[in-house]
Amino acid sequence: MGRPYDPARAMRERLRKLEQREAGRLEAHAVAEGVAETVALDGDRGAEFEKPPVQRGGRETPYRRQAGLEWLAKKGRITVQQKAAGERYGEAYRRAGAAPALASSLQAAGTHGGLSAGAPLALLLKLAEGRRRAEARLAAYRTRLFTQSDLVTACDLICGQELTPREAGGGDRDAARIEAVLKVALDILALPASA
Repeated sequence: MGRPYDPARAMRERLRKLEQREAGRLEAHAVAEGVAETVALDGDRGAEFEKPPVQRGGRETPYRRQAGLEWLAKKGRITVQQKAAGERYGEAYRRAGAAPALASSLQAAGTHGGLSAGAPLALLLKLAEGRRRAEARLAAYRTRLFTQSDLVTACDLICGQELTPREAGGGDRDAARIEAVLKVALDILALPASA
């Protein structure tokens, strides 16, 4: 049989639930203000965000930061072929710089590069080989760009680091120049390799 009804206890329990609900509401409001502030600051630095519409039921949807190539394509400033060439460059750039250099056999036995302790040496060698191939692809792309520093830098910043032209240029003034240089680089990279 249950406990007898205690009005004071029921009131304390109800008050506790109301306090928890209010604390949750205040925390959600503080988080939303923090997100809005972060988005505004990053937006001032040139980042672009996509805010999907509010879902049914009134739930807020998260902001999604747009990568430079994605933003340029969405605005119609680059072609599908240019975007594809930029994505290939960006993938090679990130893959070439993502993995740490191959460690000594003693380091391979411990935690290294996000791998758990005791990761098989074959896996470490496979990751190192993938990085080496990415470095070779990146070097080939840069050679196709005549290793011209402006072309390579524009691709590194927008394709590799996924910055928008405004972020890469540090403001509106240099954004147009970087975008123009990037378009030339992407046109070169979109050509067949034998051309």
